[in-house]
Formats: sequence, C-alpha cells, structure tokens
Amino acid sequence: MKKLRDMSVFLIANIFVFYVLPLLIQDTGSAMFILLIVIPVVCFILSLIYGIVKSFDFIYTLMVMLIFASTLFIFYNESAAIYILIYGIISLIGSFIGGLFSKKKK
Repeated sequence: MKKLRDMSVFLIANIFVFYVLPLLIQDTGSAMFILLIVIPVVCFILSLIYGIVKSFDFIYTLMVMLIFASTLFIFYNESAAIYILIYGIISLIGSFIGGLFSKKKK
C-alpha cells in the first residue's frame, strides 16, 4: 500500500494526461498528434522522473497500462488497444532509465 501511495502523484498525473488530452482531439490529425507524440512524451517524462525519484518499479508500468486501458472504451475503440502495450513499453523504458540515474545518485 505504501508503494501505491508513493507513486500516487505520478499516477494522478498519468490519469490527467490519459483522460484530459483526448478531450482536445478534434479530427484525425489531432488524434494522431496526441496519441503518437504528446501522450508518449509525457508518459516517458513522468516515468523518467518517477524512476529518478523512486527507482525502477515494474508495478508502476503495470499501473500506467491499467490506467490507459480504462480509457479505451471511453475515448477510443478496440483498435487503440495496441497503445496499452506501447505506453507500457515507453513507461518501462523511462522508469528503467530513471532508475539508472537513481542508482548513480545514491
């Protein structure tokens, strides 16, 4: 439970990104820009910062994937399910790289 409390700020930021940014989608171009550029970059940066502050944690990546999965049927359709894996990999890489910096810092 303490682990979830420690990552809550980062998960809330991910919730904000996954639930608010899709509201800005107006057409196919803006949808691709948000899904392929904005959300992955923000997801990577949040994961990188989490990795630096809290060290690498695979549970964080699973939570990010779960949060995005919950948005699928609200904003998208089942064809966007691949983004669960994509954002999970991006989160995993960011958290891992941040964890490397965290180890060097200690």
